[in-house]
Order: sequence, then structure tokens, then C-alpha cells
Amino acid sequence: MVMEFFKKFVDKFFNSLFRRKKKVKLGLYGPPNGGKTTLANRICQDWLGEDMGSVSNIAHETREIQIKEQITIKSKGKELNFNLVDTPGIATKIDYEEFLKYMDEKTAKSRAKEATKGVIDAIKWLDDMDTVIIVLDSTKDPYTQVNITIIGNLQARNIPVLIAANKVDLKKSDIKKIEAAFPQYKVMGISAKYGNNMDEFYEELISLAG
Repeated sequence: MVMEFFKKFVDKFFNSLFRRKKKVKLGLYGPPNGGKTTLANRICQDWLGEDMGSVSNIAHETREIQIKEQITIKSKGKELNFNLVDTPGIATKIDYEEFLKYMDEKTAKSRAKEATKGVIDAIKWLDDMDTVIIVLDSTKDPYTQVNITIIGNLQARNIPVLIAANKVDLKKSDIKKIEAAFPQYKVMGISAKYGNNMDEFYEELISLAG
């Protein structure tokens, strides 16, 4: 009986020890063109001095999971070490016609197929995430089927979430609308492009995921 109790105690101790040492997987999620890759690049530039990936105005330009390992951010004497996972934009429907103004029909159909696979992969990867940043365009209506689907998936998995209300540098930005839509989460207004409010963003992120 004593040995069994001791074994459970040791197992629990080592499990908690390794859990603390585990590298945090931090995922960037959101609809297309919200600024996920721009934010990923901002984080990587701020702390690694290099970009994460290429940024484009074409929706679904990121069609595969991108990972940058060993990022350490610091704020007010605290730090967070994590692997950053940039995911394709989540969409409930992807039509090849969306791409026709940028490319020929054959390429557009191939792009739509890749983008659809990217969405499926992004949802699958949720099971591996320790913390998620939802990147939303703060100039757009947050009450969309896509955003509600993303939030629902995260709530079902009980994953800590920080909402980055991006593009606060634009006149149409409305953070209060995002806060009203998802009051259960902290919303941070940022401009990933220009670096507005990034210090406060990092402080909040460390507080959430650390």
C-alpha cells in the first residue's frame, strides 16, 4: 500500500517536472488575411531577427503549417520559450474562383485544393496546441461563421486563448466590437505591420501561456 502510494507520488512528480520543461506550442489561428503571418514575422523579427514566412494579399497564401522553433520572448523580468506555429487561414468554404483574378484556372483549382487541405491540417493541429492566438482583422465584423467555428473548437479543447485584434492602425478598426463578440477572452489591439502595442501584447502572452 505504502509502495503503491510512493510510486504514484514519484510518477506524479516526474510527470509534472517534464510537463514544466515541455516546449510550449503556440498556434496562430484565424480567418484568411487577418494578419497571422504578418504577426508571426513581427514576433520572429523582434526576438530572432528574421522572418517566419512571406506575406501576401491573396487569401489562403499560407497553405501549409509553418513552424519556427526556439523563440524566447521577455517582458518585465518574465520570459516564455515556445515553438511558433503559423496555420493556414480557416474558411468554411474555399472556391477556386476566389483565385481566378490572380492566376489561371488550372492553377486556381490546384490552389483551392491545397488551401482546403491546409484548413483541415490546421484544425487537426489544434490538438497539439498549448496556447492559441486568434488573429482577427479589427476593421471587419467579428460575428462570422468562421470565427465562431474557431472559438468553438478552442473552447471544446479548453485551450488558453488570446485574441489579437490586428490592424489598429486603420481608421475602421473597432476593438470594442471584437470584445463584445468574444467577452470570454482577452482582446489585445495591435498592428503587426507597424508594431503598435507589441510590448503590451508580449506581456499579456507571457501571463497567459507562462
